Amino acid sequence: MRLFLLTCLMAVFPVVFMKSPIFGPAEVSSVEGNLVSIKCYYPATSVNRHTRKYWCRQGSRGVCTTLISSEGYVSKDYLGRANLTNFPEEGAFVVNISQLSRDDSGRYKCGLGISSRGLSFDVSLEVSQGPDPQDDIEVYTVDLGRTVTINCPFKRENSQKMKYLFKETGELVINTNYVNPNFKGRASIVIQGTNQLMFNVIIKQLKLSDAGIYICQAGDGSSSNKKYVDLQVLEPEPELVYGELRGSVNFDCALGPEETNVAQFLCRVNSQGSCDVVINTLGKRDPAFEGRILLTQRGNGRFSVLLTGLKKGDAGHYLCGAHPGGQQKEGWPIQAWQLFINEETVIPSNPSVVKGVTGGSVSLLCPYDRKESNSIKYLCRWEGTQNGHCPLLVSSDGEVQEEHEGRLALFKEPGNGTYTVILNQLTTQDAGFYWCLTNGNTRWRTSTELQIVDGKPSLKVPENVTAVLGKSLELQCHFPCKYYAFEKYWCKWSNGECRELPSQDKSPSQALVTCDQNNRFISMTLNSVVKEDEGWYWCGVRKDHNYGETAAVYVAVEEVAVGSREVSPANTNPGAEEKVAEPTVRVIENKAVVNPRLFAEEGAVVEDTGDQEPGIRASSDTSSSEGQSRSSKVLLSTLVPLGLVLTAGAVAVWVARARHRKNVDRVSIRSYRTDISMSDFDNSREFGAVDNMGAAPVTQETVLEEKAEAMATPEGNTEPEEPKRAKRSSKEEADMAYSAFLLQSGKIAAQGQEEPNEV
Repeated sequence: MRLFLLTCLMAVFPVVFMKSPIFGPAEVSSVEGNLVSIKCYYPATSVNRHTRKYWCRQGSRGVCTTLISSEGYVSKDYLGRANLTNFPEEGAFVVNISQLSRDDSGRYKCGLGISSRGLSFDVSLEVSQGPDPQDDIEVYTVDLGRTVTINCPFKRENSQKMKYLFKETGELVINTNYVNPNFKGRASIVIQGTNQLMFNVIIKQLKLSDAGIYICQAGDGSSSNKKYVDLQVLEPEPELVYGELRGSVNFDCALGPEETNVAQFLCRVNSQGSCDVVINTLGKRDPAFEGRILLTQRGNGRFSVLLTGLKKGDAGHYLCGAHPGGQQKEGWPIQAWQLFINEETVIPSNPSVVKGVTGGSVSLLCPYDRKESNSIKYLCRWEGTQNGHCPLLVSSDGEVQEEHEGRLALFKEPGNGTYTVILNQLTTQDAGFYWCLTNGNTRWRTSTELQIVDGKPSLKVPENVTAVLGKSLELQCHFPCKYYAFEKYWCKWSNGECRELPSQDKSPSQALVTCDQNNRFISMTLNSVVKEDEGWYWCGVRKDHNYGETAAVYVAVEEVAVGSREVSPANTNPGAEEKVAEPTVRVIENKAVVNPRLFAEEGAVVEDTGDQEPGIRASSDTSSSEGQSRSSKVLLSTLVPLGLVLTAGAVAVWVARARHRKNVDRVSIRSYRTDISMSDFDNSREFGAVDNMGAAPVTQETVLEEKAEAMATPEGNTEPEEPKRAKRSSKEEADMAYSAFLLQSGKIAAQGQEEPNEV
């Protein structure tokens, strides 16, 4: 019953269980007679761009009455003074309301679709009474931390007299010879000249406590000239910033030319009301934003802060400003931001951390806006300098950083919404943060951390290979069993891309790829090598268009083999111990075969360490010839016993058959002739034989050879008569001969095992 009630409540009140992706200002304040603009953001999907937008006022019973909508409806209270404008490219719409009155104060909603649904955001609008209009009071409205210039006119007879600025309470702020300590360094009087009948009072770095009524005065007594000024210091209204989860946002701060040489900062307001520095131009940076923040100074007091890899916890109230200490202080200019994180993001989820091993590789999957499939894709590496820096490493238009040649490739996948960047030949210096970005939508910038951990790469290829012009070259890349079901490929690296080489069943080409699944390696063959074949080659694995591990080898092309060295074929048994390394290049049928083992120098011996990289140890110059001699001995010791065993077995069988051909019937069936003992027919059922009763009758011809005994004993050769023995069938004699053959084979095999283990 309780479950049923809970289900009903969830169906009736879905808004309680769902966070709305609509975002706008929580509080808006203004004064009577002014205009207010309210901007509301929504997820920029194709449906949301075209759906109905509305602004409604909430009643006491929770009903929200629509005042204006994007479909052209305007209530009578808003006729002539309100409008709603949609900006689909920004994913936002703006409601402008002019001629405000105190009756406009209340609770409102901006939303999409129907006002009774949950796709909305609550906004509180407060309209206060404006100052009483007085002819002799001038109003100055200035933002907190900014500068105000108050104009004070006077008559000519007071041009040479003292100039003052008082507070309405009578407190002197400044005169020609004095400055109040509370305004020291912030207030000054400027007199344009004797011909000007006006002086100016300038107050910088305004504080909230500076607000109030001021009196500027020229001269003393009844002949003095006075002017009343109403100074209003306002806290900056936070500007809304709409961010996508895992995406990026940009804070643009414009503080004015006077703050050009002052330290700049971005801070985040905490629950106690103070502002914690996120980043500043003095080098301070919050560890929570390490690897995903940049500060760029643009001159004239302007700077921007880019924040990527957005998390849910990044939402909140931010301030950007300037101060010599690089942090917020009262009286210094600031701008306010309210960051909202849309958790119903269209940016796909990717690992924020990838791990690689020294000498191995990693694949970074980078998302981009599908509407911008033709945009240029980049990868940059974040550097933790004073303000943060991210130099470009590779781009989709063929640019690649020089030190990453042969190591870094960008694979474009048009229409898939992602592109892949592969970095191989990893070193410990490659650890850090990498950013994916395009020259299009700045919200689609993502960050990934690369960590280098202990381990060895799974794919094994030779380090460097020298090919001979006009010859054929075969490269082999060994892979472990875990990649058996993966697609394997070879590609040739060039300008930040790796062009895949065609396989044999695609089209005839000089570069062919074949794979031997049984021996777990993929080979690449270059037929009739030319100079243009020189360069970096990669072998790799992938599955369902997701790129996995890669390994790189550099192929140099020369006219002749250097030092007449040869490359041995690949060792397909990684577990077998290699006594002596063969030459690095060996020409067989005009084909140079490349050993995947890593050779150090001519005459080196490779020690196989299982799944680990092959070790290398030095050997003497005569080790190669000794190894060849030992191999010949091993071959001889194997073939000779085997030949003797086969010969002995054949002789034993022939003697047995010749001795007992007597009483043997010869059966001729068509073109096949087979000697069968008559006793075999009698005993056939004892061995499970079945008569072929269903077979068609075959003409058989049985001839009893009277000369069987003469054939068994050659002419001229007489032997003494032996006592008669019980006759055995030819089958029994054959069994005995076969048993003797097995005993002889076992003896020879045992003798072979007592020899040194060289096989």
